[in-house]
Amino acid sequence: MPPNALSFAFYHAARIVAEVMAGQSLAEGSVGRVAAVARPAVQDMVYGVLRAYGEGDALLAPLLRNRPYPQIRALLLCAVYRLATWTDAHTVVDQAVEAAAKMEKGRYKGLVNAVLRNFLRRRESLYAGLTAADRWKHPAWWVEKLQTAYPDAWRDMVEVGNQPPPMSLRVNVRQTTVADYLEALQTAGMAATASGECGVTLAQPVPVERLPGFAEGKVSVQDIGAQRAAILLAPAAGSRVLDACAAPGGKTAHLLERCDLDLTAQELHPARCQQIRHNLKRLRLSARVLQGDACRPDAKVIGEGFDAILADAPCSASGVARRLPDSKWLRRPEDIARFARQQAKMLKSLWTALRPGGKLLYATCSLFPEENGEQIRRFLAQTPNARLSGEEQWRPDARHDGFYYALMVSED
Repeated sequence: MPPNALSFAFYHAARIVAEVMAGQSLAEGSVGRVAAVARPAVQDMVYGVLRAYGEGDALLAPLLRNRPYPQIRALLLCAVYRLATWTDAHTVVDQAVEAAAKMEKGRYKGLVNAVLRNFLRRRESLYAGLTAADRWKHPAWWVEKLQTAYPDAWRDMVEVGNQPPPMSLRVNVRQTTVADYLEALQTAGMAATASGECGVTLAQPVPVERLPGFAEGKVSVQDIGAQRAAILLAPAAGSRVLDACAAPGGKTAHLLERCDLDLTAQELHPARCQQIRHNLKRLRLSARVLQGDACRPDAKVIGEGFDAILADAPCSASGVARRLPDSKWLRRPEDIARFARQQAKMLKSLWTALRPGGKLLYATCSLFPEENGEQIRRFLAQTPNARLSGEEQWRPDARHDGFYYALMVSED
């Protein structure tokens, strides 16, 4: 990366990190507003800083007497993160100071220079002073929940959550095969391996524009664990299906790629409905896309009921924290109970839209039992005609993210 490009990346990454620390989600499109040519470098820095935020914050604390202007503090976090991976410390400091010159009329240039040079002098002792909790790079309450739920595996899960995720693809089997697509990737100079029923995992992430056949709908980006939803629900060809919280449309598309369905994709937010339509158009697939609230199903939408329902419930996203690193720092402990209440309401409402003998797949990208197994146990206890047909908890690892699935059948 040229030095001036590093200054540019520092400036924009600091702005975005400061926005997250003020409560704005990365999903709101901050990175997308950066010029396309610089977006990969900015995104890499933003995501790296947020994954390591707990450690970076602890390293900076002894170096700051007062909490500086938010964007300057974010800039310091970005520079400390970069100093951990670059051998040319002089360039990092110089470019961070140059970025500071464009913020707040440059009055924090001296502070940024002094703090970073102090960090370099004290680096060894600062790292030695980190606690185990600092090195987890997760909020303490989050780690405590994982320790309780997974006493033998929580350390591995925390470590995985601090790493960049794999880039996995779902091959559109209506247009090609996994074997043929692997050959196309090899021809394009991209190493990859087959994963799951119709998945491919790249050795190195690439921009989607470089993927062979992406624009033509031959492939989509989707985690291998997320691909499990369509496989588990497995609606019969021609059946009436509801994807109740469908955006951005990956699971909707996967269902349609597997067989012809009378499928309704429902989403609460209008802009996200448009996102579903866009993805279906690229993949040459068709579904009825409607705006609606899964907690309040419309009788006109339900009609005579659905043969299969996918309830991809809003959740803490704790299983995809490495992919959405802002979630670790924006979530609060009380949010888990709030999500659980919303999930319970959604389950109860959607169950009424299911035909007798139909099946409902409850899915989250959470690791917390309150949103997963405990939620399903409560629902089954309150719903006499619901039978649990299958249940899976996917723990995040080097191959896939964390997901929970519970398949239930209506025995009316």
